[in-house]
Amino acid sequence: MNLLQARIEANNLPHRVVNASISGDTVAGGLSRLPTLLAEQRPQIVVIELGANDGLRGFPPGRIQADLIRLVEQTQKAGARVLLAGVRLPPNYGPAYTERFQRLYATVADETGAALVPRLLDGVAEDAALMQDDGLHPTAAAQPRILENLWPVVLPLLEQSSSGPGA
Repeated sequence: MNLLQARIEANNLPHRVVNASISGDTVAGGLSRLPTLLAEQRPQIVVIELGANDGLRGFPPGRIQADLIRLVEQTQKAGARVLLAGVRLPPNYGPAYTERFQRLYATVADETGAALVPRLLDGVAEDAALMQDDGLHPTAAAQPRILENLWPVVLPLLEQSSSGPGA
């Protein structure tokens, strides 16, 4: 069982975690898969953690931001709450690109009302022992810390969904 599902159950919340992620996916890939996933799963909450691969490929931050906004708005239109998980990039593309990329998550959250975890890998990416050899992906040992970064923001969403209409 995954750690998020175990935490949800430990808090006696009636939610089921469905992991629809695909390794290496981009925001455009998420957009292409989203309508089917929303129709099949009918989620109450969707965690969107996309954009890193777009940034690593040097896609324009404005395009990434616009596509993330579309993802969030489509999810909200389907009746689900959204938690947007921000990521950071290594400085490969220089400070201007990296800073613009970092700001886009807060901008998307502000424009859409999505909940935000600004840095999903906070306390992980800085610790080489918690990162794979590529320096980009966390190890299994990092997963509890990632859950701790996510939990304070996801818990209120779970509680609202548990007590709201149609819960």
